[in-house]
Amino acid sequence: MLAVVTTVKMMAEIALLALLGQWVLGLLAGAGKDRNFFYQVLRVIGQPFISAARWVSPKIILERHLPLVAFLLLVFVWLGATLLKIQTCVHIGVALCQ
Repeated sequence: MLAVVTTVKMMAEIALLALLGQWVLGLLAGAGKDRNFFYQVLRVIGQPFISAARWVSPKIILERHLPLVAFLLLVFVWLGATLLKIQTCVHIGVALCQ
């Protein structure tokens, strides 16, 4: 159980950092962001989560807001996984979680 929770938490962290990095790099690169190699890599990493956000969210949500929706959903997943990991570690003993 601990391995599953840790894996979900790690995947949420990677996706959150990819979406955050894509946003920051998009601000820095401006109009040329589509030609930036690192922006493209971050977009490939974050795209499945943006697609999942489209599937979960209502159709009234604009396409340009989907990365924010995905980011907020991932924050909630990360918080849930963190709380579940803490609960699991308290239950089995902190020494086994290290």
